[in-house]
Amino acid sequence: MKMHKKNTSFYIAMTNSKIVKVTLFFFTFLSLCMYGQVDNKNNISIIYDIQEEAKIIKELSDLTNKAIDGPNVNGVYEKVSKHLKPKKNRSTQFKANLHLILASYFNKISQFDTSIYHAQSVLELKTFRNDSIKHNFYGLAYNRLGVVNGKMGLIEKAKKWHLKGIEVAQKYDDKRIYYMNSFGLANRLSNLSSNSPDLNAALELYKKCSEYNEHKKMVFGSLINIATIYGAQGDHIEAAKYLKKALEICKKNNDSRCISNISFNLGIIYKKQDNLPLALESISESIKIAKNNGFDRMQIMGYLEKGRVLSLLKKYEEGEVLIFKALDKAKELNLLDNQKAIYFRLKEIAILQNDYKKALDYSEKFNEVSDSIKTLDKDNEISELEVKYETLKKEKEIKVLQVENTNRKLELSNQKEAFKNLKLQQEVKEIENRNQILAIQNASEKKANEINLLKKDQELQEASLIRQKSIKNIILYSFLIILIPIVGLLFIYYQKLQTQSQLNQKEKEVSQQKITTLLKDQELKVIKASIEGQDRERKRVAQELHDSIGGNLAAIKLQLNNPKIDEQQYIKAVNNQIDDTYQQVRNLSHNLIPKKFSKNNFCDVLEEYINNIGNASNIKTSFAVYPRKDIDKLEEELQFEVFKIIQELITNTIKHAQANAVELHLNLADNNVLNVIFEDNGVGFNSNKQALGIGLTNIQSRLEKIYGSLIIDSRKGRGTIINIEIANTKPIAYSS
Repeated sequence: MKMHKKNTSFYIAMTNSKIVKVTLFFFTFLSLCMYGQVDNKNNISIIYDIQEEAKIIKELSDLTNKAIDGPNVNGVYEKVSKHLKPKKNRSTQFKANLHLILASYFNKISQFDTSIYHAQSVLELKTFRNDSIKHNFYGLAYNRLGVVNGKMGLIEKAKKWHLKGIEVAQKYDDKRIYYMNSFGLANRLSNLSSNSPDLNAALELYKKCSEYNEHKKMVFGSLINIATIYGAQGDHIEAAKYLKKALEICKKNNDSRCISNISFNLGIIYKKQDNLPLALESISESIKIAKNNGFDRMQIMGYLEKGRVLSLLKKYEEGEVLIFKALDKAKELNLLDNQKAIYFRLKEIAILQNDYKKALDYSEKFNEVSDSIKTLDKDNEISELEVKYETLKKEKEIKVLQVENTNRKLELSNQKEAFKNLKLQQEVKEIENRNQILAIQNASEKKANEINLLKKDQELQEASLIRQKSIKNIILYSFLIILIPIVGLLFIYYQKLQTQSQLNQKEKEVSQQKITTLLKDQELKVIKASIEGQDRERKRVAQELHDSIGGNLAAIKLQLNNPKIDEQQYIKAVNNQIDDTYQQVRNLSHNLIPKKFSKNNFCDVLEEYINNIGNASNIKTSFAVYPRKDIDKLEEELQFEVFKIIQELITNTIKHAQANAVELHLNLADNNVLNVIFEDNGVGFNSNKQALGIGLTNIQSRLEKIYGSLIIDSRKGRGTIINIEIANTKPIAYSS
């Protein structure tokens, strides 16, 4: 409700501002009318030279394509960008074409941020000749954004842009845009595993695109990708068939990029067929063509695959050298998806060499790149919203300036018309004076009479002008006198609205503080209830030990001090009492395990506890477990210790972390190692400098009982991750 009031106040303030502007315009209009300065004027339409623009676009496209395919790219940007600020008017289509040319150019030379900027600039253009042309350019821009984001490793972002392009193309029945975005979407889907249903969808899209003969590069690109997918699925015969089709097209067009790509993919197929020497030869040919033509991504892929083949041939050092070449190239071009794949392959080679320390380092770098990709996705979404907000703000400012410029032009045109009228009047008067002089010269007798009549007429006109001027001044002053109080009242009302808005904001802050206080009280109640339950349990255990076990031990001691004559009966009685004491101790230890662990599945109890914490506080909880059935079958004592450890972690988070989100993951690995990962987004702490508290000390003591280990990853301002591993945990096998 407060947000609604705030928006309403803003709307009233804006409306009042508009009222002031309309009022001022109305009075200005009346004043101009009195002095004869308002006049209608026809709109001037701007005619663009379409043929000239088309010629420029063709020349720049040809120049850019040649520069991209060749090693020399200098001067291309300057030649294209100088047309973005022409001395004369250019159409919106012309500007859109220029931005698309630059977006494609910077994409090919791996300057992705600049490419995204020019593609976004197309989407900011609005004044196209019609909606069909507008959405045609938008579809091309969507495709370019999808391609660039895909190369940067932002797969989900890229899929979103391609889907928008397909939607626009289907709406306006544009086959070219449809197939371009379908091809881009297939490229993004084909990055998945061979068993993924999305990979089959990519295969169908590639087959459709291979039939679009109007775009030759798309056809052989689709054929190559179809072969790649069949190869990943193990169907090498189909893969080879499609590669041969693509190779025929490449040879006809003498396309070095295509030949390099096919050589690379043939090398992959030979590798999967265990023909490693032939695979090495084919991939080396691909790298050679890529280096000669400046194909950066192909070089990266070639170095990576050649390094993998060498590692399979036990040439680990040569393989690592090539893979590090690929890594340096990927870092230079900021290709996060390639860096991720390279670290994964380096880890594989390290494992083959039994160098597990190096494998762990590569695994950590792999995770760092994955986290960077996720963070970049979020940052890009935030940046996109900021750009949209700034764009909308600038559009509003431009509209206001356009209205002001229109009003100024109107005032200037009215003044010019007024000057023209005065000049015409002066010319008419001069002509009349000349006629009068001629008439006086022709009729000297009438001269005196005419002079007298003219004098009387002039006197009457002067008197009339003085009278009209006085009336106009009176009206103008009256308008000003009325206008000043109105402006004052509007200013006072505006100040009142601002004061009310500030008061609403203060009330909102007070309410938020009250809500925060109530949530903290609720959290303290939960902690207090947990502590009271633990105290009651300790009292019960102490009473059991004192009443039952203590009494039995006292009786045994009494009998030992006073032995009977019958030794056998005496020993039997003592043994019975010892057995009874042992049974009581055993029952007491089993009673210490909560009944809900024996009557319910461990994972269900733990999930219910986590959900109760979330419902009783402002903390958002998340719980995941795998495999659930095997973890439910673990020993009850182990389940109880894990439950107590998790309770202690959540208590520490509520007391100290100031977190609003908690995640808990349980995983039982094939080697019977139970892994517990607990993560919060709180204030964090320096785990290297700060001493462990009582809670973490208790956790470590519990872990020592069950042969567990604890790793803490925390920094100030970043939250805390606690990783617990418990070895030698096996599920209880139940007989059927």
